[in-house]
Amino acid sequence: HLATWTIPSVSGLLVLFLMTGLGTVGFLDDWIKISKQRSMGLRSGAKVIGQSVVGVAFAVLALQFPDPTGLTPGSEYLSFVRDTALYLTPPLFVLWAFLMIAATSNGVNLTDGLDGLATGTSVMVAGAYVLVGVFQFGQRCGIVFDTQCYEVRDPLDLAVVAAALMGACFGFLWWNAAPARIFMGDTGSLAIGGALAGLAITSRTQVLLMLFGGLFAIITLSVILQVGSFRLTGKRMFRMAPLQHHFEVVGWHEVTIVVRFWIIAGLCVAVGLGAFYGEWVTG
Repeated sequence: HLATWTIPSVSGLLVLFLMTGLGTVGFLDDWIKISKQRSMGLRSGAKVIGQSVVGVAFAVLALQFPDPTGLTPGSEYLSFVRDTALYLTPPLFVLWAFLMIAATSNGVNLTDGLDGLATGTSVMVAGAYVLVGVFQFGQRCGIVFDTQCYEVRDPLDLAVVAAALMGACFGFLWWNAAPARIFMGDTGSLAIGGALAGLAITSRTQVLLMLFGGLFAIITLSVILQVGSFRLTGKRMFRMAPLQHHFEVVGWHEVTIVVRFWIIAGLCVAVGLGAFYGEWVTG
């Protein structure tokens, strides 16, 4: 933008705002852990409040800033690979967006338990959004005049943000791979999760994120099942949760777990991209 003297797109800036905001919440959590020399950082209530403020602010802003055609960064319709016919209303959209943001950021945070696991998975999901953004740019409404065009604001800029995220994670993975020399902490995991959720909301692929980030969903579900099972029956479903630690306890080597989970993550991304392209072909 500096080279061409153009104004940065509001969609890209909103994703960066969400990433920075959640990263700040994570930084405060990490800083308290280090400065206070304790395992717990922010109290759970304070952390939820921080995530809520940032997430709700993003959702509200996503429905503002219409372009000359009236298109806003976010949409009040539920989206899969594009907007569906299900109208949420602004309040429900804000709630849905917040839940997406909280689930994704916490999902990445839970996945960040073994060296390189969350980072490598994030590379794949961010890479998927590079492809989605570039494809949407080439098939956007106003350029392609058919029913399969994409009503997405600033898709190419979203692809650039996704590419920057992917590149940053690639560089970080060099030092985060086992045996890790640096760690992302809550600062990185919440920021990455927020960025991925923001990309899904602004590219109007909300439900598709559940496929792209299938590994995050599986690991989050393992924690929910573990807690629910223990509270209902007094028994644990897994040796340890999140799921990656269960396999550590049963004797798998850390690198084996990470590589096999990367394979699962890659399959999830492939299925998601197949669903995205398949909808366009068959539509």
